[in-house]
This record gives sequence, structure tokens and C-alpha cells, in this order.
Amino acid sequence: MGRPSRRVRTLLMTLGVLAVLAMAFVMFAGFWTDWLWYRSVNYSSVFTTTLWTKIGLFAFFGLLMATAVGVNIWLAHRLRPPLSAMSLEQQSLDRYRMGIAPYKKWVLLAITALVGLIAGASATGQWRTWLMWVNGVPFGQKDPQFKMDVSFYAFDLPWYRFMLGFGFAAVILSLIAAALTHYLYGGLRITSPGARATGAATGHLSVLLGIFVSLKAVAYWLDRYGLAVKSSDFKATGNWTGLRYVDANAYLPAKTILFCIAAICAVLFFATLWRRTWQLPVIGFGLMVLSAILIGGLYPAIVQKFQVQPNEQAKESPYIQKNIDATRKAYGIDSAKPEDYAGKGDPSQKAKQREDAKSAASYRVVDSNVVSPAFQQLQQERKYYQFPATLDVDRYTGPDGKPQDTVIGLRELDITGIPKRNWINDHFTYTHGYGAIAAKGTSVITDPTDGTVGSPDFTESGLPTSGQLSDDTTDKKYEQRIYYGEKTEQYSIVGGPQKELDYEASTGPTKYTSYQGKSGVSLSNTLNRAAYAVSFGEPQILYSGAVGEGSRILYNRTPKERVEAVAPWLTIDGDAYPAVVNGRIQWIVDAYTTTNGYPYASRTTLGDTTADSLTTNQRAVVAQQNQVNYIRNSVKATVDAYDGSVKLYQWDTEDPVLKTWMKAFPGTVKAKGEISDELKSHLRYPQDMFKVQRELLTRYHVTEPEQFYSGSDAWQVPDDPTNKKDTSAVPPYYLSLKMPGESEQKFSLTTTFTPAGRPNLGAFMAVDADANSDDYGSIRLLRVTETVQGPSQVQSELNGVPEVATFVRDLRGTDSDIEYGNLLTIPLDGGFLYVEPVYARGGSQNYPLLKKVAVAYGGGKPVFKDTLPEALDAVFEQQGTTTEPPPPSDEGETTKPPQKPATGDAALKAAIADVLKAHEDADAALAKDPKDWGAYGRAQEDLDDALARLAAAEGKQSPSESPSEKKSP
Repeated sequence: MGRPSRRVRTLLMTLGVLAVLAMAFVMFAGFWTDWLWYRSVNYSSVFTTTLWTKIGLFAFFGLLMATAVGVNIWLAHRLRPPLSAMSLEQQSLDRYRMGIAPYKKWVLLAITALVGLIAGASATGQWRTWLMWVNGVPFGQKDPQFKMDVSFYAFDLPWYRFMLGFGFAAVILSLIAAALTHYLYGGLRITSPGARATGAATGHLSVLLGIFVSLKAVAYWLDRYGLAVKSSDFKATGNWTGLRYVDANAYLPAKTILFCIAAICAVLFFATLWRRTWQLPVIGFGLMVLSAILIGGLYPAIVQKFQVQPNEQAKESPYIQKNIDATRKAYGIDSAKPEDYAGKGDPSQKAKQREDAKSAASYRVVDSNVVSPAFQQLQQERKYYQFPATLDVDRYTGPDGKPQDTVIGLRELDITGIPKRNWINDHFTYTHGYGAIAAKGTSVITDPTDGTVGSPDFTESGLPTSGQLSDDTTDKKYEQRIYYGEKTEQYSIVGGPQKELDYEASTGPTKYTSYQGKSGVSLSNTLNRAAYAVSFGEPQILYSGAVGEGSRILYNRTPKERVEAVAPWLTIDGDAYPAVVNGRIQWIVDAYTTTNGYPYASRTTLGDTTADSLTTNQRAVVAQQNQVNYIRNSVKATVDAYDGSVKLYQWDTEDPVLKTWMKAFPGTVKAKGEISDELKSHLRYPQDMFKVQRELLTRYHVTEPEQFYSGSDAWQVPDDPTNKKDTSAVPPYYLSLKMPGESEQKFSLTTTFTPAGRPNLGAFMAVDADANSDDYGSIRLLRVTETVQGPSQVQSELNGVPEVATFVRDLRGTDSDIEYGNLLTIPLDGGFLYVEPVYARGGSQNYPLLKKVAVAYGGGKPVFKDTLPEALDAVFEQQGTTTEPPPPSDEGETTKPPQKPATGDAALKAAIADVLKAHEDADAALAKDPKDWGAYGRAQEDLDDALARLAAAEGKQSPSESPSEKKSP
């Protein structure tokens, strides 16, 4: 084939240039759209700080690695012998030397550039470590072994380890590169006669080996401090962090000795610059390796075997105590001390217990984990709306002016329900959800004229919504549109020529709107449109007529995504929840600062610790693989559901980790004092933090090392007794209740414990979850001193109650299934009251309806009644004492509507049945005891009443009349 024509060469060159430009624009598009997004949310400083930090680390460490390798290659080439030995080995290498000779500079540049790029790229991943080291704030706490501030382990040690690792990599690569160069140019010989290495090569490589051994000495010294944050398995306690007896008495002195040996060995390597022999350094290096085996490995094993194991508890007790103290401090559970609590209650005080039960708690019989289908069926309104599978619990002021536990969910957009799917509908027409729907947490509908009996009693409903939330807004300008939500994951383009569907009311014309918010990125210029067309793989963005002047693109629309983006140094809670604050729907997001460098504090994996029966398919798990041993809920964040604005508020003003990040990113976190009173009333103690703490408290409620070592008082988080599908942990429940010794209810987050390996109730935990409370975050632990049924036992016994079997059988006859709600546990007069709502789902309504309430107290038999007051009367044997329903805030009223008296044939049949039964009862009373005239008389009275009703049913006399004479025996 001949040479391509000039036209073909020009075309190929043009295509090549265009390909390079296209690749460059793709890279630029990602950078440019990120910058535009951060600027749109007013957190451009986060983008620039992170970017410049990464660029600085890339440049510095990339250049450092390239220089280290390049200088050593150059030096090895410069120190090459003037003449190569005439041997087969050198003759074969001559071909490579001659081939490289014309391109030596380019080869050197290529090698150094490659290692520099790799090293720089790996260093950029350490931007958090660098910023924490540079901006670290002291903890004001010292570790018990080395008396170093905790900040040394949390902020300094990780950076020193990275630097040490980078140094090892640089020396090893330089050593390899130098050795290869020396070998290529004859400085090192393998098969040639005479000396194996020239003096220059020996000196050069010895210095590199000396630097390597020096770094090893530094590593031994840092390893001493690393023992304070080292994780290990300890059969007595499982996961362990910190020094144990063998660490303090064997590994610690061994590391010190090895440091000294390594330092001496390094000096011997450096001495080869004068001695030109490797004899002494090789002996020194061998001694160091042997010492590492004997002193660093064998000696600690001997100490463990012959000193620790024969008397392990006594030897380890001081170190266990340090671990207990550090762990409780690091997880914020140091104030949690178990209080003895009987758990059964006094059986002679049932009347008092029944009275106290009215105010013991706001019984949340509406389970936010169950009733989402009811919200979906009754309030979805259109197929393109949806509610989350798990709703949220909040507090709003009720009509009586008191806080009311409320179940709330947002009606978010569901693009899968759009009647006609296309690009315009998906991204321009259907852009937002509409309205927050709320229902009372303590009661359901009881009057059929208000809706289906047993369904949620909505306090805010409709499209557009109206009710309590709308009326409570101060300026009456309630913004109901939801452009940002947990289910809103697609991008939308708003504000341009294309009108958006606002909502379709049940009556009247369809409403349209155009977005007036300031969020999103403008698409008014061609550059932005082209960048987003490339980044999103949507070329229509560039040329569609639906995009024009005023168009803005909204993306990163879930609250978690937005907070993670503007604060990448925070760990985000798995459950954002909505609240209506001053006429705006705000997503409230709890965020945590964490570290895994708190000395002596045991580590936990957040993903495993925060998993429960709801995280399988209903809500997210926080930081799946993140291992930490220090956590604080240091930031409360909000995301506006309409304009997407993100605000970060400092919540824990003492947290040194947060202070460090606030130094690194100044101006990004607002002061705690800027939280409005209205917003603060909706803040609550976060679930994931609570789940981490309860998991640690299964072991670390014990503060005595001997008892901790034995594990005799270990607890476990019980499995969810209402979840038949798996054996996941029971979720914690928000509940307003009175703890022992308190005079009023507090909004709390609660859970139960069972003894390890046993089903009975071991303890009860509650944390004050009300942000306005002076005791917010205080943990109460009630240790059960008597044998009391645990949640699974109560559930099992409930399933065996005859009324339950009858209820289930009747449901199956109507194609309905039983569904258990949250099994609430409430301390009451020395005992524990279990309350569980029971739902029926299916039949004509394919959503759960509250039909029954189960109650158990103090280890007694559960009762199963139509309403909570009836169940409380029955469990405390106070039938007939309830003259009128208590207020919903006390007992979660679930009464059914009054039934109309039977008439006609039904009344006649009922009266005949009563007559026959009363006659049988009278005969049975005489047969049992002929002298028991009292029982016979009562049966006769029942017979008279039944005869009166029979006569009334036949029209002969009114039911109120009674026969003029009584029969005598």
C-alpha cells in the first residue's frame, strides 16, 4: 500500500484533534458542572478547598515520588563504570544499552512521570487526613498509657502513618530503579567474573537500604503508640481496642528494643560509604530480622501463654477498666448507669395502676412502620405520587395546645406512575410532589361518617392539603410543593418555556406552575447546556426547544445527597425526616462526626450496628462499612423541600472533631444559636446514634472489669417479635412517656434488652429525644431485677390467646391478614406495660386498619380487646370503670362507634337465645349445689330479663318492663 494522500492525512489528523478535544471537554464537563452545582447551593468554598487540597497533594507527592525515583536513576547512570567487563552477560546487555541510548532522557521522563502520576493520584485520597492534621483541635483528654492528647491518635498518627507508607514506597521504588540501572550499565553483575558490585553501586544502594531501615526504625517507634488504637480479638470480650497485658509488658518494650536495633542497623548501612563492604550491615540486618521474630513474636507469645493465661482475669483487669472508661466516653454513654427496676409491679395495686396508665404515655397505636399503605391508598390522589414505606414520627401542637405525637409523610413524585412516559413528561412536566400528610399517632377514626373505622385520623390531608399544618403556619403562606425529597432521584428542568403540572384537584381545572425558586443551575447559556448534555448523557438538553431563557436544572435532589455533597466530612444518618417549619417543608438530617482513632475505645461497624428489621427494604443504613470508635451527633442539617437550600447547624459545641472541620471549612456550619425555636421544636435524638449506643451498652453497661470479663451480665438487642420474615433487631421507637420518678411525659426514643441467650426482659433504655428539654440526650437504663417476659415471649403468648385465634380465623374468611404493629414497652408502677396495635389488611380495603389492641402487664396474661381503654380495663381487672374515653394523648383512643340496638327478627332471635341460656344456667346452678340459692336467684333474674326482652320483641310489652312476680324455687 502506498502512502496516504494529503487529504486523507489531513482528515485523520483532524479526526484525532477532534477526538482529543472531545475527551478534554468530557473531563471539563464533569469539573464544570460540579463547580456550578456547588455555587448554586452557596457552598463553593467546599468545592474549592477540597479541589485545591487534592491538587496540592497530587502535585507535592507526585513530584516528590518522581524526583526520588528520577534522581536515583540518574545517579545510578552517572555512577556507572567507564568500561563494561567483557563477558556474555555484559555483551547481552549491550544491545539494550545501545537501544536505549538515543532515548535516555525520554525514558527517564516517562518513568518518573508514570510513578509521579500514580503516587500523586494515591495521595489525593488522603485529603481528609491532611486537613485533619493541619487543623486538628485538642480533645483535652489524654490516653492512660502514653499520656498523649487524644488528638494525636485521631489527627496526627494517621498522617504520620501515611507519610511513613509513602516513604517506604518511594525508597523501594528508588531501590528497584537504581538496582536495575546499575545492572544495565555494569555496576551490578550476576554472572560476570570478579566483584559483584562496584564501589559506587555498593555505596548508592547501601544508602537507600539505610534510609529504608531508618524508616523501619520510625515505624517501630510509631507502632508503640499504635498499640493504643490497635484492634484485636479478645475471647473474653470479643472486639478489643487498646493495650492488653501482653501489649504493655511484651510488645511495648519489644518495639522499643527493635527501634534501637533498627537505628544501629541503619548507621551500619550508611557506613558502607567509607567501608565499601556490606558485611556489617548485612549482619546488622539479619540481627534485626531475628530480633523481630524472637522479641517481637516469640517473647509476647511466651508471656501470654505462661503469665497471662493462668491468671487472665487478674492480669487483664486494669486494661479492661481502661477500655471500659474510654469506650463509654467515646460513644457518649458514660453517664448511662443501670437503675434496678422490679419489672412486675404490685398485683394488689391494680386500681392505681389502671389510673396511672392514663398518663404513663401517649400510646402510639398508629405504627409509622405499618400505616404507609393507608396513606398511599387514602392520600395518594394520583398514580404519580408516592409515600415512603416507613413514615416518620414528629410532634405538633394539638387543638388542646399540648404536643401531639404525629405520623407524617410527604406526597412525593413517582415518575413510574406518570400516565405517558417520555423525556418531556419525565423531566419538564412532572417535576414535584405536593403536600405533607399527617395523622394523629395516638388515635384512629372511630366514626364511620368520618371515614373507614380503624384508618388514620388525618390532621393534614387533601390535594392541596389543608388542616393542622396549614393552619399553624405563621404567615399563612404555606409552600406545599416538594422539589426535593427522599424519593426524588431524577433531574428536572424547570423555570423555562415548558410549564409544569402543579396538581390535579378533584374538582376544577388542572393547575400549572413555573418554578420560582433560586435553586438549580441556569441553562440559559450554551456552555452550561453542553456541559450537562455531556455529563448526563442527554443530548436533548443542548438542542431542545423546551430548554430556554430562565431554565434551571435540579439534581442531587435527595436530602442525604445534598448534605453529603456540601459536607463530605460528615457521616449522614440513614433517615431524614420532614417537618413543617414556618410555612416551609424542611427535611431534617442528622449528621455525625466520627473517628476510629480514639485510644482504648472498642470499634464498631456502623452498617452492622444500625441495621434492624426496617433497614432490609424500607430505610437506609448509615455508612455500611465504616468502622469507628468515636461518634457524635455534632451537626443538625436542614434541606428545604422547595428550593433545596442546605443549612448546617453546630449542635455539639464541644466536639473537637467538628471544631477541626469547621477550621478546615470556615463559614460552612452555622452557630447553634441560629437554630430557630420553631425548628428546634422538631429536632429529635437520632435513631442511628441511639442504635450504636444501645449496641455498645449490651456490654458496656457493666463498669466493673471482673464482671465485664466474665460476661455474666451481658445483654442483647432482641429480634423484632412482629417481623416473621427474618431475625433482624427490633427497631427503636419514638414515644412520649413518663420514666420512673418523672412527673410528666417526655418525647423519648426507647428500646428493650434481653439477657444474652435468653428471651426474658433484661433491661429497658430510653433517651430524652426532645431538643427543647434540658435533659436532651440523657440516657436512662432500667435493669430488670425480676423474671419478666421479654418481647418475643409476650408476642408468643399473645398468639396463643383464644381471642386472637378467633380474630385470625374470622379475618381469613374475609381474605384479610393480621398485621402486628409496634410492640411498645412502657414502665408503669414498678412493672412494664406492653401495648401492641393489631391491624387487619385486605378485603375491600387493601390497607391496614386498626382493629384490636393487645395489652400485657407485669408478666400477666395478655388481653386482646377492641379498644385500648377496654384492654387496659381488662389487664388491670377494672372492667366497667371506664365511663368515658380518655383523651387521645393518654391512651390512644381506638373505640368503635356505638352500635344501634337490634330490631325485628334479629331482636326476637337474640331474646329466644337468651331465654334458653338463662334456663340452662338456672338448672346448672341447682345441679352444682342445691343449696346455692344465690346462684339460682341470679340465673332466675337473667331469665326474667330475657323473657321481658322476648315479650318486647313480640310487641306484648316494652323491654323496660319486668314480670310482676318472681318465681320461687
